[in-house]
Amino acid sequence: MLIRVTKEPRRDIMLFIKNGTIYTMAGSVIEKGSILIKDGKILEVGKDLVAPLDAEIIDAEGKMVLPGFIDAHSHLGMWEEGIGFEGDDGNEAMDPVTPHLRAIDAINPMDISFEEAYMAGVTSVVTGPGSANVIGGMSVAIKTYGRRIDDMIIKEPIAMKIAFGENPKRVYYGQKKSPMTRMATAAILRESLYKAKSYLEKKELAKDDPSKMPEFDIKMEALAKVLKKEIPLKAHAHRADDIFTALRIAKEFDVDITLDHCTEGHLIADYLAEEGKGAIVGPTLSNRSKFELKNLTFNTPRILHEAGVKIAITTDSPVIPLQYLPICAGLAHKFGLDEMEALKAITINAAEIVGIDDRVGSIEVGKDADIIIVEGNPIKDIDYKTYMTIINGEIVYR
Repeated sequence: MLIRVTKEPRRDIMLFIKNGTIYTMAGSVIEKGSILIKDGKILEVGKDLVAPLDAEIIDAEGKMVLPGFIDAHSHLGMWEEGIGFEGDDGNEAMDPVTPHLRAIDAINPMDISFEEAYMAGVTSVVTGPGSANVIGGMSVAIKTYGRRIDDMIIKEPIAMKIAFGENPKRVYYGQKKSPMTRMATAAILRESLYKAKSYLEKKELAKDDPSKMPEFDIKMEALAKVLKKEIPLKAHAHRADDIFTALRIAKEFDVDITLDHCTEGHLIADYLAEEGKGAIVGPTLSNRSKFELKNLTFNTPRILHEAGVKIAITTDSPVIPLQYLPICAGLAHKFGLDEMEALKAITINAAEIVGIDDRVGSIEVGKDADIIIVEGNPIKDIDYKTYMTIINGEIVYR
């Protein structure tokens, strides 16, 4: 193993990958293909490319070359490995409405889970607050390699976490305060969005008269990003009725939304196809730890895909360790999901659903050079090996 510790990705590195079977996730598979990487970006992709004299040559003969894997829903770095409360920074479970919280202020990129992730080929994740609160705060999309979170950001904020179902009910029932019912969860979310809408309207009316400007409210400022469609709601929803409630409220306020977990999505696949929203499915490699998981099955990705729903697969790390993301995709394939669709669920589909496909998710000219080279097939072979991980054009694992 080789790990280069640098302050930020080195932009002077030129790499030339040759002889690999390239799964671009943007078209056909290229046999005996080549990739030229310069200044952290993909410069050329194809067959019969000529290597520059000053490039480091990487021979990928007999190996698969893939875009780095992406987990569209995780809590990486917010629940640190093996230390309990001291590293538990994902839920501010004292107030059900905390939209102003930002994941970047809690992530520890030096936690061992980051190294384990990129060693397994996971190069990008969306990570953010947990689901204790009705509104949990703002998630971020990051690369999995680095020492300073500010240097690892792909997009921040990327979404506003909201939660339905059992989690907020359980947390606040224990405190004997609202929400204790699904009705209250929905009502609290609506109330917060209405307040944010009113706050925005007052600011708009007062723009020519500062004396009429409403008092600054950091929570409303955060929710304004949702109402202005700068970021979507990121909805924790396992059960079918909770998924529909999430969609109902998003329509009421004309805001964007992603459906995360979607455990019972296979029961309502036809409806979700009509809605036209992507589904981030998982964590499925786990037990039925609560009632709303009673219909947990690896059939869900296949059924949703066959209905026409774009799917991504998530570990919900640390629920499932992030390095097992390709195993989760492999189990979905075992239950009938097409092999290429399983790969898309942890690459380009994940990137498109969360809105970072301009940077990552496929091997295309101009995109970030986040590339993995593997021995074996990560979807089919339990003993596949990561030969090399490249992030931002730098070899971070060999």
